[in-house]
Amino acid sequence: MNVINPALLQFIKYALAGGLATSVHIVIFHFIAWKIFPSLQEKDHAVRFFKLTIREINVTTRARNSMIGNLIAFLVANMVAYITNILFVFQGGKYHFLIEILLFYAVSGMSAFLGTMLMGILIRRFGLLTTYAFVANIFMAVMINYAMRKFFIFNG
Repeated sequence: MNVINPALLQFIKYALAGGLATSVHIVIFHFIAWKIFPSLQEKDHAVRFFKLTIREINVTTRARNSMIGNLIAFLVANMVAYITNILFVFQGGKYHFLIEILLFYAVSGMSAFLGTMLMGILIRRFGLLTTYAFVANIFMAVMINYAMRKFFIFNG
């Protein structure tokens, strides 16, 4: 009987938990970008798929608003990520509970900051669609977060 490699199983669990947190992030980001801090464009996939009505804004405002929306979505999605990571993926207890949460947010904050800066640069400098810049941000965050959570915050 073949048993799945524990490291592979952990990564699969991480991917599922991360998928949930990322879904929360995407939904909140797009809602904010649509209704609160306008930053979507006519060609963005969410706008086309859901036939959203958007306001035209200049590229500087779009870049700033997308970064604000991303920060808000990050705060909520990161709590979802922490809860699912501690319940299903990693073993806590390496640090006191409060220290663990602070480290979790610090690492996630660092990757979110880097990803958000990348998003702003991709929009301002290269005129990339908000959706594609957001995907680049998410990809960067996933890669940094897994390594830091596995080897630094939690007990492997």
